[in-house]
Amino acid sequence: MDLTHNTPTQGDKLTQRYDVLIELGDCHATVGDTSAAKECYEQAADLEPDRAEPYVGLGVVSLQNEDVANAEIAFKVAIRLESRCAKAWCGLGMACQVKKDFAAAQENYLRSLDIDPDNLTALLGLFQSSCQMGSFARVIFYLEAYLEMHPGDTAVMFCLATLYMKDGALLKSQKLLRDVLVLAPENADAANLLEEVENKLSQAVNSGAGTNV
Repeated sequence: MDLTHNTPTQGDKLTQRYDVLIELGDCHATVGDTSAAKECYEQAADLEPDRAEPYVGLGVVSLQNEDVANAEIAFKVAIRLESRCAKAWCGLGMACQVKKDFAAAQENYLRSLDIDPDNLTALLGLFQSSCQMGSFARVIFYLEAYLEMHPGDTAVMFCLATLYMKDGALLKSQKLLRDVLVLAPENADAANLLEEVENKLSQAVNSGAGTNV
């Protein structure tokens, strides 16, 4: 009986080894063992030098070690290898955010979300950088789109309610915060923000601007 079709090729073995190294690297990075994670990612990059994943991992490890310069280099290498790597664009956004270059961070997060609208890390990073810059329209669009696909995500609902308030859409903010508190009654941040929003609404009504919020 011919069993040759069941015999792993050298290429199959390399792919399996690569996948194991990436998985191990991710595990080590998650628990903060950056030295072991870096070693795994470097070995994976040696096996598959044209893949973006190992460089994304190296970028994350560098950020964990507060080495922003090397993080940027790693993420840019990943993008050069795979221009539509959402994680690499997100990582580059995180590096820019650490440097307080919020405009660049915002653009990189947007590039990530254009590729993968479900990237929650990029979404929350975009929220943070937009708050720093005082520009809300683009992030509101992505937050609304995310919630259409993931209704009931209270963290994103709270972020969106915050932006609605900052953008002057007080009734939208009030409704969303009430929804958050139905899902998570113990959410003190949402309760405090709702109180602030309702105070603003009351002031707006008293000043005759109630129909415009």
